Amino acid sequence: MNLELAASQMESLGNPTRLRIYRTLVRAGIDGLPVGGLQQRLDIPASTLSHHCKKLIDAGLVTQERIGTTLICRANYKAMSSLIGYLADECCADGRCEETLNVAAE
Repeated sequence: MNLELAASQMESLGNPTRLRIYRTLVRAGIDGLPVGGLQQRLDIPASTLSHHCKKLIDAGLVTQERIGTTLICRANYKAMSSLIGYLADECCADGRCEETLNVAAE
């Protein structure tokens, strides 16, 4: 993970619709969701979903796989783990943070 990739992924998650899509896919687990099921759960137009999925795919946060006539969307858990690790990697490297972490958890 590098700064540019982390910034790109954070930018893609900065849109409320894309964040909803991503969180829904993360919740769905490794099996993912068919595009139609994702659209139904989020109650958004197909064109809107397609646009936002493309941004998440381009950022490396989501993958798509065609199985027969069904297009399955999945969260890329490796990318998610890398981003979280990158964000937390140097936590409190220059000072104390125990109190900060306790406050953030509340």
